[in-house]
Amino acid sequence: MIGRIRGILIEKSPAQALVECAGLGYEVDIPYTTFFNLPETGDELVLHTHFVVREDAQSLYGFSSRLDRDLFRLLIKVNGVGPKLAAGILSGLDANQFIRCVEARDANALVKLPGVGKKTAERLLIEMTDRIGQLEGQFTPGSPNATVSTGASGAGGAMGHHPAEEAEAALIALGYKPQEATKAISKVAEDGMSSQELIRLALRNMIPAS
Repeated sequence: MIGRIRGILIEKSPAQALVECAGLGYEVDIPYTTFFNLPETGDELVLHTHFVVREDAQSLYGFSSRLDRDLFRLLIKVNGVGPKLAAGILSGLDANQFIRCVEARDANALVKLPGVGKKTAERLLIEMTDRIGQLEGQFTPGSPNATVSTGASGAGGAMGHHPAEEAEAALIALGYKPQEATKAISKVAEDGMSSQELIRLALRNMIPAS
């Protein structure tokens, strides 16, 4: 099991980071909440990781906080929730927000996440209620001011010359319909905003904080 990787960030996108470590380049799948915490390319970073092996693929998932990684490991134990969906959940809600949703029994916030229907949301609430206790020490239940300690700060500058288009593409990759992505970005777009800022604000409006 690869549980942690430390190296130089070579490339980054909302869904993946390329990290060079000891001469090897590791393609690490990441949720958007981790993307927002990545440093500039060329800088060192640390990611807490989970290695997934399947018959047809091997994937390395990375997270800026150990809490997000540990929550990911609990999510993939839920019936019907695979690594891709778990990463999608952590793209829309960070670990603290998700835990507060579970504590508040807020199925409506979960249903707004791509790939999460009513039945899946109810299953998450039922199964995760008992499991979040395993995260004791990383999160204070019921505390609205709990924070996650990350290994890097800031997401850097814009990813390209067309931030709105890149932000829309990122939301579509997450599972939102093209018209939903376009509408969400147009609502928050202002001159000079980076794609990271657009994605963050769009997700915040599409998935209200619990």
